[in-house]
Amino acid sequence: MIASERDISNRTESSRKLVIVVALIAAVVIAGLFYLLMRSGRSTGNAGPTRLEGAVRPGSPDWDKYNTLITLDAPEADEAGRALGDIVMTLHTTVRNFTGRTLNGLEIRAAVVDHQGKAVKERTIVVVPIRETEVAPNKTLPVSIVVDGMTEKDDRANIKMEVTGFKFK
Repeated sequence: MIASERDISNRTESSRKLVIVVALIAAVVIAGLFYLLMRSGRSTGNAGPTRLEGAVRPGSPDWDKYNTLITLDAPEADEAGRALGDIVMTLHTTVRNFTGRTLNGLEIRAAVVDHQGKAVKERTIVVVPIRETEVAPNKTLPVSIVVDGMTEKDDRANIKMEVTGFKFK
């Protein structure tokens, strides 16, 4: 073998090793970033505020007057497993506004409960004005809330959704 052929062969082999090492490092970095993003998403849930500022809440005179006029249909749920090993449930309902006033703020709590009625996992979100701007009188609004972080061992006996706060225009 001539010296120049040997040099080309050595350079090709060292280039190949360099490409493999860089690819492995890139794969580890990408996997680490993916893990951190999934982990942070798990703890914070979907973005958005969970409290409606200035809302009418239980105990207020307006609560007793209007809460029965903001109704939720019986909730339904879809369940799916994720690659992270946890279970995600998406709870669906329809909000109906029979108050005679336009809702410009609505906060709803979704919960997966066990056989004793205790929440296994729950989540409260601001639906209006985050997802919709308002709900006019005698109108409806479909609502879906994702509740994640459950395992196969969790006692998921039932689901609940309830209005926890509202504001009028």
